[in-house]
Amino acid sequence: MGMIRIVWGAAHAPTAMASYDAALAEANVHNYNLVHVSSVIPSNATVEAVGTAPNLGPVGEQLTVVESRETVSEGLAVAGLGWASEPSGRGIFYEAGGTDPDDVETRIERGLTAGRTLRDWQFTDEGRKIVTANNDESKSSDRSETGAKTVSEQSTSGYTTAVVLAVYGDSTPLI
Repeated sequence: MGMIRIVWGAAHAPTAMASYDAALAEANVHNYNLVHVSSVIPSNATVEAVGTAPNLGPVGEQLTVVESRETVSEGLAVAGLGWASEPSGRGIFYEAGGTDPDDVETRIERGLTAGRTLRDWQFTDEGRKIVTANNDESKSSDRSETGAKTVSEQSTSGYTTAVVLAVYGDSTPLI
């Protein structure tokens, strides 16, 4: 059975790319090359919300991911990922980012509903992870059905990024 780990992070830095890199570091996937895929969960997969990824292989290798990401220079950065699967493990992810947690949550639910409608599958398991990071109030937090985490940031200027990723298995060589 393959493992898909749900990881997340939030960070502040002087540039948009640096805040994204730092948010990936919070999730411990910053030393890999991320390969984005559409949002289908293979049969025999297990989805587990872990927060921070364990060591997934050598630095520089590729990780297959579904990613939600939002970067802001002011206000809230919100990243969310939802999933639905059936007993065989197969299922779907839906990702959304934005600046309003309720809107992100609504778009995730609407996306999952549409995805379930397209498939004649027996969805039995669901999960959500939504992370918010506030660039204005020097505080980041998340809300989730899978646990809570708070991240404090020093933010007087710069960018804040929130990320949630579904990481498929371990890394694989690029070359």
